[in-house]
Amino acid sequence: MKTIRNIFAFAALFITMQVNAQTDKETTIKIIENQNYVFNASSAMPMANHDVNKVLSRMPGSMGAGNIQLSGSQYQLVVNKDSIEAYLPYYGRAYTATMNPDDSGIKFKSKDFTYKADKKKKGSWQIVMKFKDTKAAESMVLNVSENGYATLNVNSNNRQPISFNGYMSEPKEKK
Repeated sequence: MKTIRNIFAFAALFITMQVNAQTDKETTIKIIENQNYVFNASSAMPMANHDVNKVLSRMPGSMGAGNIQLSGSQYQLVVNKDSIEAYLPYYGRAYTATMNPDDSGIKFKSKDFTYKADKKKKGSWQIVMKFKDTKAAESMVLNVSENGYATLNVNSNNRQPISFNGYMSEPKEKK
């Protein structure tokens, strides 16, 4: 009985996600091919670690198993042809301590990076970004569905990996 209830709950979640798609297929293709988009993070998932999960389970907004809801926040990854700018939180274990409390998240602007976007089956994309001019992240892998939902995996030399779920959007016009 519990299995059937879980299947129905998953199906309802999947249908809801499909109905509320952030971008259509054409917009998703356009923004990825033009290399001009914003990834908006809606939840963070630190690498599974008993100590980290123990602390995170006590935080407000935690849904257990290390999933942290970021709704109402402005955590983003902004990608342009000439730069990538990240403003993301970090939850997890750092192997080197920072002396500046403002460096606690994943915050940087890179102009020296490699970017590779591969179209996968069923209209999805895998985008690999490797950075040469920042210590905040060594590489990022962005997996994007054709409806604009995405998962961002962040790897660093001095921190445990972290993943973010979110959606893609077109950048807002600057006035």
